[in-house]
Amino acid sequence: MTKLSVNINKIATLRNARGGNIPDLIKTAKDIERFGADGITVHPRPDERHIRYTDVEELTNQLKTEFNIEGNPREHAFIEVVMRNRPTQVTLVPDNRGQLTSNHGWDTIKHQSYLKEVITELKKAEIRTSIFIDADCKHIEAAASTGADRVELYTENYAREYSINREAAILPYLNAAACAVNCGLGLNAGHDLNLQNLKFFSFCIPTLDEVSIGHALIADALYYGLENTVQLYKRCLIHF
Repeated sequence: MTKLSVNINKIATLRNARGGNIPDLIKTAKDIERFGADGITVHPRPDERHIRYTDVEELTNQLKTEFNIEGNPREHAFIEVVMRNRPTQVTLVPDNRGQLTSNHGWDTIKHQSYLKEVITELKKAEIRTSIFIDADCKHIEAAASTGADRVELYTENYAREYSINREAAILPYLNAAACAVNCGLGLNAGHDLNLQNLKFFSFCIPTLDEVSIGHALIADALYYGLENTVQLYKRCLIHF
């Protein structure tokens, strides 16, 4: 079954809005694990506007499931915290400084030599590596040449077009998934997946290893409660 990794950036955003430690990020992450999530994702940014680098240190010592750290490897502090904490997985994302949220994947052709260099070091540290990427076969093929273990498909286009024509919306991702399998890559996905569009996406792509979901899941938890919401998302990943 596809694994659910919950991105807890929004929990940190809420905490940081007032200072102090409400909500308690570490306790919330442990509760999300207890509620059935298969992993925890964080995406620290240089301005630490949500996840702080010290949060990563604390989470490393507390989590029992998979720990996924996302970020731009060009940020020296990001690489330092990754190498110091050795998470289960690192997802390389080409964010610019000050960017509100991730909005594009890597050009793995243009940046292939750089990504290969970074991934070589991560693999020496026995860290599984995923590249955040658009649903584009030529970039997936180039990602395979970097030595990455997986790619994470950027799914905003799917989410935006789902309500218009879900069959058309999923088509580029079906092709991308097939390409990833042919290249021997594992497959993750994330960005704007939610309770409305996740089940169809997961059902159509049975080779999907993991989804990383934060904003929508935390927003839904305001209505449904955190434990119930984690279970609702998990059920979207079960195929009968």
